[in-house]
Amino acid sequence: MALPRDERITSDIDAYFDAHERTSLLRFITCGSVDDGKSTLIGRLLYESQQVFEDHLAALEADSRRIGTQGGDLDFALLVDGLAAEREQGITIDVAYRFFATEKRKFIVADTPGHEQYTRNMVTGASTADLAVILVDARKGVLTQTRRHSYLVSLLGIRRVVVAVNKLDLVGYSEDVFDRIESEYRAFAAGIGLTEIACIPVSALRGDNVIASSPNTPWYHGPTLLGHLELVDVEDEARDRPFRMPVQWVNRPDHDFRGYCGTIVGGTVRTGQPIQVLPSGRRSRIARITTYDGDLDEAVVGQAVTLVLEDEIDVSRGDVVCEEGRAPQVADQFEAHVIWMHEREMFPGRPYLMKVGPMTVGVTLSRPKFKVNVNTMEHLAATTLALNEIGVCSLRLNQAVPFDPYSENRDMGGFIIIDRFTNATLGAGLLNFALRRADSVQWQSVDVDKAARAVLSGHRPCAVWFTGLPGAGKSTISNLVEKQLHALGAHTYLLDGDNVRLGLNRDLGFTAVDRVENIRRVAEVTKLMVDAGLIVLVSFISPFAAERRFARELLEVGEFCEVFVDAPLEVVETRDPKGLYRKGRRGELVNLTGVDSPYEVPEHPEIRIDTVHVSASAAADMVVDQLRAMGVLS
Repeated sequence: MALPRDERITSDIDAYFDAHERTSLLRFITCGSVDDGKSTLIGRLLYESQQVFEDHLAALEADSRRIGTQGGDLDFALLVDGLAAEREQGITIDVAYRFFATEKRKFIVADTPGHEQYTRNMVTGASTADLAVILVDARKGVLTQTRRHSYLVSLLGIRRVVVAVNKLDLVGYSEDVFDRIESEYRAFAAGIGLTEIACIPVSALRGDNVIASSPNTPWYHGPTLLGHLELVDVEDEARDRPFRMPVQWVNRPDHDFRGYCGTIVGGTVRTGQPIQVLPSGRRSRIARITTYDGDLDEAVVGQAVTLVLEDEIDVSRGDVVCEEGRAPQVADQFEAHVIWMHEREMFPGRPYLMKVGPMTVGVTLSRPKFKVNVNTMEHLAATTLALNEIGVCSLRLNQAVPFDPYSENRDMGGFIIIDRFTNATLGAGLLNFALRRADSVQWQSVDVDKAARAVLSGHRPCAVWFTGLPGAGKSTISNLVEKQLHALGAHTYLLDGDNVRLGLNRDLGFTAVDRVENIRRVAEVTKLMVDAGLIVLVSFISPFAAERRFARELLEVGEFCEVFVDAPLEVVETRDPKGLYRKGRRGELVNLTGVDSPYEVPEHPEIRIDTVHVSASAAADMVVDQLRAMGVLS
């Protein structure tokens, strides 16, 4: 049954478009377990609401005969599943967004995958949704994936849920089956904070209770699915919250105009309103609210505007213009839920980038306090997060940012984690609250500083970082370098990988996560020793480029000298002074660099030493000469 066509389409198209422009927009997602009929349901909605063009309908008819799953009848899922792999397998892999509209409301729907391995895609679709339609196969009832997606919906701040009990035609339109599923789901949902729930019996394939009430369910007296979606109240609660506008761009076309552009993510702003700019804390008032169509007296959440202030104050991209007296918090350490979305696991202590609003800042994540078994809601011990896992971590940023908890404002409390080298999105997260430890722990200034210690020692401080495969010759060369520096009267200390692991880092293993933490600790110790005025010789495999860069960035320019001790794997295996490679090849030693754990070759070291052709003593001379060239040694 199709919806009736608005007569104004043919009689008064301008009136139709004017009315359509003023209708509200509902963003919703469909989710649930595999093959519950999500794509079919959306396809049915598109078809019945007359949102399928004639050429698309012709293609649908042809595809349904060729690759459809309904024996030649229209396979509505093909309207949504666009990837070749989706069509071949009859499943949804990526998030598919579709727009459709009725006389009462406009809709943007995200069809999200049901498979567990595509949880990250479901999170992407849910991040901007106002409502979730969770499908349950009437034959199977509430499944593990139903609970998983319901938990994610709750975590991501969606409070309105429709439980569409689908494929009711396959259980004879049984009222008992529907009642049992509704009772079981409501009991589970109450435990995760979902209370605004509507349960609707449907058959997406047959159209029962999708657009029109079905005679096959005379025992059901509630709305149809579309009827509920058209009427559900989704007034944005953010309008009643404090005013927030992150600055996206400072608009300065000439000397007479300075405006701050952005989208309002909370509350309302009016001309003459007192405001505050964070993180600086400076105050002013709104002089003008400007848009492409002219000035406004008032603007609300969701509008993109340019604000002109009464005073000339310093405002930059990433600052937040907010309501005076109801300002967000500013902090650089947080507890947060983190959803990991990359095949490579999270490395606690590794420096990443974090995008929160328009700001991009440096961030490191702690080891998870726990990860969540989203099937049982159980909290589990964890050292890292793998693909699609969710945990609670502490975050440390390299600068303070304004924020609201995610539960109060999605835009002010949501963030993504980005790889510093590839710019790949690694994870997403929700800020819970600020950690107060930063308020009570501050760097203590001292009168005797690094420069004073350098004068006393007669040379500049520096870290000489030796990296390379096991057996390449790092320890031998670094030991000879220290002997030469000692003979020259330099103040030195040698940090060797094995020695440090016998003490400071004896609690760490050799997994990728532990290797990152091993180098993070060594880098911090190196920074303190350089501050003490020493030439610090650091001899570690340090296989990951990100951690070596982290160590370099802890120091000032000219205080870090990376020495790549280079030897091919086949050469170091013949040396094998500790027998590591023999054990690794026999399977007695796992995570051995060069065998079953990667080594990332330095791209731009200060020195590269080929120990196949250069002797250890000549290599030591090269390092000392480099320190002279850098001005470390006079």
